[in-house]
Amino acid sequence: MKYIEIKAPAKINIGLNITGKRDDGYHNLETFFYPVRDLHDKLTFELAESFSFHCNEEIVNNDNENLVLKSVRLLEEFTGKKIFVKIELQKYIPIGAGLGGGSSDAAATLISLNELFCLNISYNKLIDIALLIGSDVPFFIKAKPAIGKSRGEDLTIKEIDLPYHIVIINPGIHISTKEAFQNINPMRANINYDEVFQSVDSFQNNRDKIVNDFEDYVFSKYPEVKNIKDRLIDLGSEFALMSGSGSTVYGLFKEKITFDGLSEIFPKEYFIFISSPNY
Repeated sequence: MKYIEIKAPAKINIGLNITGKRDDGYHNLETFFYPVRDLHDKLTFELAESFSFHCNEEIVNNDNENLVLKSVRLLEEFTGKKIFVKIELQKYIPIGAGLGGGSSDAAATLISLNELFCLNISYNKLIDIALLIGSDVPFFIKAKPAIGKSRGEDLTIKEIDLPYHIVIINPGIHISTKEAFQNINPMRANINYDEVFQSVDSFQNNRDKIVNDFEDYVFSKYPEVKNIKDRLIDLGSEFALMSGSGSTVYGLFKEKITFDGLSEIFPKEYFIFISSPNY
């Protein structure tokens, strides 16, 4: 095999509770990761005589902030081998939006290079490497609906498909994850994620208890983000929440909603995406 093409899906957080700060400086959390497979970046990996990386968007090009490059470097350190590959990244997921685009790209890189170069790295070891890259990266190794605990790497996969059209709205506001964590008050979640996400019915019966602890800070600093949530609820969303540390807000709709209708309501510079439950 000389070439791999892979889709790196987005995710939303259905609930996000920060439960405490750890001794290592990170935070413990509880969340439900839900993949949005029809919103995805595309990566291609091709064997080459030297390493190269190209992206259709202007993104940071250093090993610490570009998670694709960081993934390659960590694999080289783990295997002791130089990885000569041509990587092409087509970005469609908004950057820094709480949708996990960079983390998903990193996981796709680990998966693809493990296969392309026959590295034979086990799933558990890939998870360990993924966690060195970022807290969301382990989820994307399998990208199945899952409860995430600890930093997010303690994953319990749930066989649940939510029967909703997912409307995703991003206003283009970049929110620093570091800043968001600095302004949050860790607290114990008032829901039991294991019970809430046992089935569609249990989610529907408990959705009023599900919150994102980052909303208070983000909404106070960026009222525009809160306005998106309010508008989605006014439009008939059965559940709406900010994803991650923002600034994306999503709404779950039973009935199909049109892009044209949304584009008449929200400013034209907003990113708008509608995920189909049948994808």
